[in-house]
Amino acid sequence: MQQEASKKSFLTKIILISTLGGLLFGYDTGVINGALPFMSAEDQLNLTSFTEGLVASSLLFGAALGAVLGGRLSDYNGRRKNIMYLSILFFFATVGCALAPNVTVMIICRFLLGLAVGGASVTVPSYLAEMAPADRRGGIVTQNELMIVSGQLLAFVINAILGTTLGDISHVWRFMLIVAAVPAVFLFIGIFRVPESPRWLISKQKNEQARGVLKKIRSEDQAEAEMTEIQATVSQEKQLQKAGFKDLATPWIRRIMFIGIGIAVVQQITGVNSIMYYGTEILKNAGFATQAALVGNIANGVISVLATFVGIWLLGRVGRRAMLITGLAGTTSALLLIAILSSVLQGSPVLPYIVLGLTVTFLAFQQGAISPVTWLMLSEIFPLRLRGFGMGLTVFFLWMVNFVIGLLFPVLLGSFGLSATFYVFVILGVLAILFVKNFLPETKGLSLEQLEQHFRRYGSKEQGESKQGYATKAASAD
Repeated sequence: MQQEASKKSFLTKIILISTLGGLLFGYDTGVINGALPFMSAEDQLNLTSFTEGLVASSLLFGAALGAVLGGRLSDYNGRRKNIMYLSILFFFATVGCALAPNVTVMIICRFLLGLAVGGASVTVPSYLAEMAPADRRGGIVTQNELMIVSGQLLAFVINAILGTTLGDISHVWRFMLIVAAVPAVFLFIGIFRVPESPRWLISKQKNEQARGVLKKIRSEDQAEAEMTEIQATVSQEKQLQKAGFKDLATPWIRRIMFIGIGIAVVQQITGVNSIMYYGTEILKNAGFATQAALVGNIANGVISVLATFVGIWLLGRVGRRAMLITGLAGTTSALLLIAILSSVLQGSPVLPYIVLGLTVTFLAFQQGAISPVTWLMLSEIFPLRLRGFGMGLTVFFLWMVNFVIGLLFPVLLGSFGLSATFYVFVILGVLAILFVKNFLPETKGLSLEQLEQHFRRYGSKEQGESKQGYATKAASAD
């Protein structure tokens, strides 16, 4: 009994330390929300709507590249060592942003910070998925999502505290940014206290090290059974060349990539990050003063954290598809109401509170259903040989869509107003629902190896089918 408790305690330590990467991801993407109004002042960086978009989205462009590089580097160096390198980049890029003397330096440092965020968005979920037992994988992997939204909440709270107490100091935004250096230091120190992924070790023929790691986090029987299963998969894949774009010629691999990219795009076109990055600006546009908007924005962070707890609980009880469709229906409805009411009630004193209530509702569906499913499915649908390449490529698409939204949202908001901007996201939300309904398979309850065999069998059935036949079969895959 004591030995079992010790194994659980060690696994918990692994989760807490590695998900500091998620906390940094969340803080660095959320802090810009409150920093922008102060950063935009004439005596600071003097930002326009376009340069506001550049400052926010330069991190996202870096994250897109970081996702691709992070996937490859985590395959080459190992998940653990890659996280260590990312912690160093997080620290120095954060310091650079906080000390930036002008827009150019800020954009460069935000880009470098994005490389770290993108690398973490690929490496941490992969590491957690490979450390977790199959029956607990959903809950463990989505704890990274919990840390992401906790990081965003921390950013919103610190923004509100500094903005209301030190708002008369023009460079208060520098204090908001530098806070992220602290968890980066803790991540660097902590990562030396956790082991490498056993799946990665076996792929590098380090079987005894892998067995030792598994025995620290599994019972004796579970460790040996998992060793056998992983070794069989790796042995089968040794005969195959390293994954790359040429593999997309294989139907079952092409289908996995199509689904992965689709999931990534769906998560972003809901418009979630327009709220997470520009929530303060949205509330100001609706009628709140700057300080009231900073405080009101905390509600968005609180509901994100609470909803993520609900999402983690639901993942063990509800299928991935059902959660995703329900979440998308909720977010799209909330955005439609924002679009309608911000036009009908324009200038009304109640409008800011209605918009705040609807953004909170939106985030309840987003963080309680869509985001947990997104990161979990991206971490579990790719077989070992494809995991680094697949995660890197799909998360690259996720960040590129994120980049476009982050760049254009303030421009659209300034040019067309709140109502018209949100109608665009409503249309995208409807398209997202259609994609999930027609193409997404169910993955709940299957081990990583079983999922690979599922996709391989689908691919073998698919051989020789016409393009029309493939589309029909994909639509009814689940």
